[in-house]
Amino acid sequence: MSNGGSWQASCVAIGGRGLLIEGPPGSGKSSLALALIDRGAGLVGDDGVRLTLTQGRLWAHPPAATAGLLEVRNIGLVTLPAASAWIALVVRLDPTAQRYVEQAEQVARHGAGLPLIRLWPDTPALPLRAEWALRQYGLPASQAPAGGAEA
Repeated sequence: MSNGGSWQASCVAIGGRGLLIEGPPGSGKSSLALALIDRGAGLVGDDGVRLTLTQGRLWAHPPAATAGLLEVRNIGLVTLPAASAWIALVVRLDPTAQRYVEQAEQVARHGAGLPLIRLWPDTPALPLRAEWALRQYGLPASQAPAGGAEA
């Protein structure tokens, strides 16, 4: 296991696969995480996760100081269950995202190669797009490491 440290992003788990949500401050990372949680995703971390490299896969873990906390704009902090997940896709909230892509970009995060999709953040369909991005471009569940994450 390699400790990659903290990363400024939100993360949820959908069907056992982690969706790492990146974007500048105020871009809607927490709002997307909240919408995905409402659709059945599980919280890993909001506005910061701890990353580790295990069995060649990047894992996101809830940071100790904010584990289980999600900021809901205009409401405050809410408490939810949180768990670790292996990262299958990076979604970057980007107002200049292309309308159509044929394949995911490839990025490296703490020594792991990952697919990345840029999504235009200002749309009510954003959680649906994020789920479809995970289906279309995320690393398949068959590539999940055996044995789970080491914290």
